[in-house]
Amino acid sequence: MGLHYYLLMMLFLVIGYAESQPIFHPFNHTDLQAAITDMRSKSYYGFAMLLQMLNGTSQPSSSLTFLMPDDRELSSTAIAADEIEDFLLTHAIPMPLYFNDLSHFPTGTLVPSGISTRMIRIHNRGRGDFFVNNAQIVTANVCLSSVIKCHGIDAIIEYDT
Repeated sequence: MGLHYYLLMMLFLVIGYAESQPIFHPFNHTDLQAAITDMRSKSYYGFAMLLQMLNGTSQPSSSLTFLMPDDRELSSTAIAADEIEDFLLTHAIPMPLYFNDLSHFPTGTLVPSGISTRMIRIHNRGRGDFFVNNAQIVTANVCLSSVIKCHGIDAIIEYDT
């Protein structure tokens, strides 16, 4: 796959990003519950709990990919109740992507996060060495039962200031 494929994927990301603002709004509750069930099945209880805490106030669009820190990482991070939505948005890509889709992006590719001022840089050195900013994807394709996609990462995503 050549340059045309990568340009097309970036165009879809940009279009999807523009159409998905704001990323959090009411949507199919069944998709969210299926994604949460998948998260729990792979022991991402903390991230599932954060999503459930938004229940009734806002919910994610069905067109996204979550990058989920494990429970150990989440437990070492202070997240205030009024910061949960922003935290989840900084750990989301506004397009549903399986790991195979992500793996087509070359190192250095910037993809939008759920917050318009934050970009995620891809560091792609193969399946066992794939990073989003500072966080390595350690569990690919956790969410398979819904339109929402998610992957486990080994750290809280950090952004340049």
